[in-house]
Amino acid sequence: MSVTAPRGFRAAGVAAGIKSSGDLDVSLVAGDDELTAAAVFTTNRAAAAPVVVSRAQLDRGRPIRAVVLNSGCANAATGDSGLADAWAMVNAAASALGCSHEEVLVCSTGGIGQALPIKQVIEGVLEAGTRLGSSAEDGTRAALAIMTTDTVSKESTFSGAGFSVGGMAKGAGMVRPDMATMLVVLTTDAAADSATLTRALRTAVDQSFHALNIDGCPSTNDTVILLASGQSGVAPTAEALSEAVLAVSWDLANQLAADAEGASRVVTIEVVGAESDAIARSAGRLVADSTLVKSAFYGGDPNWGRLLGALGATDLDFDPMAFGVAYEGIDIARNGTAVDHDADALHEAIATGDFTVTMTIGDGPGRARVITTDLTPDYVTFNAEYS
Repeated sequence: MSVTAPRGFRAAGVAAGIKSSGDLDVSLVAGDDELTAAAVFTTNRAAAAPVVVSRAQLDRGRPIRAVVLNSGCANAATGDSGLADAWAMVNAAASALGCSHEEVLVCSTGGIGQALPIKQVIEGVLEAGTRLGSSAEDGTRAALAIMTTDTVSKESTFSGAGFSVGGMAKGAGMVRPDMATMLVVLTTDAAADSATLTRALRTAVDQSFHALNIDGCPSTNDTVILLASGQSGVAPTAEALSEAVLAVSWDLANQLAADAEGASRVVTIEVVGAESDAIARSAGRLVADSTLVKSAFYGGDPNWGRLLGALGATDLDFDPMAFGVAYEGIDIARNGTAVDHDADALHEAIATGDFTVTMTIGDGPGRARVITTDLTPDYVTFNAEYS
């Protein structure tokens, strides 16, 4: 189960005809009653119409009842008509649920610059309202309905002390830090006020989705929403809630990386010895941006000079003489120079499959993890096709 695992939530996924394949393309996640909500949105200046509308809805400071989502069309770069279509989705969901239009958030994903077939979308939203359910299958249908280039749905749950957190996500390309990551809906039956919920979400996003860098391109539509029903009757500490939300978010971030367009392996970059966690995270992101580094990851080539070169080409202040690298725990560089190691063991450790690279950039307390992938010929072929 995912978004329907916590008490007080129902979900549905239907086919409205946005996708020519006939696959599910409209998703609705709703609370049995009013919900506390928090969200993180893309920092892309070309934010899509649904992002603009959802930001405005949250700025009202009112409780939220539901989030309506569609795939197959991003409703981005669509001008005033796109904004009108986003509001039409909001109004349709409100009508289906019998709540105020001010209590609905909206998300879209798919091709940029295309107009929504809004009549079909509205019919789909109204149908989704009649199909809402709390079963695991209902949650999975909602997760399937937000997929675009994804090959599998992404769902996760975590059980805390008397409360639970569930989540669904989509995303396989245009994924980079400093926003959220494509579309994610998280639910919890914990009791929490808006401020606590916001802190928990931002902490989790910072250490999970903000640590994910697939192709260095933040989308126009990226949104992560956290909804709380309070139906468990348990008000966890801020720390306990943050840990639970992070557990689901980290799992979903790894699922996103594993299903990245054209990727053949997931690489976790651990950075230690930085002056702060923020600097460590920045270092990991900067290295993950390098096409040379990602190409080496594809070939299973432990070319640590590429890591050093990528970091040295940035504005990040670090000491090259303190630089060290280990692949799967095997040290190959220390204090800025190569060290003797078992080359055969190293080759075997990273020849195939996922692996971890640990970079030391100083002797400070800061540390962070960044999730990325290799750069494959399949990625180039996939994204070179006309769309």
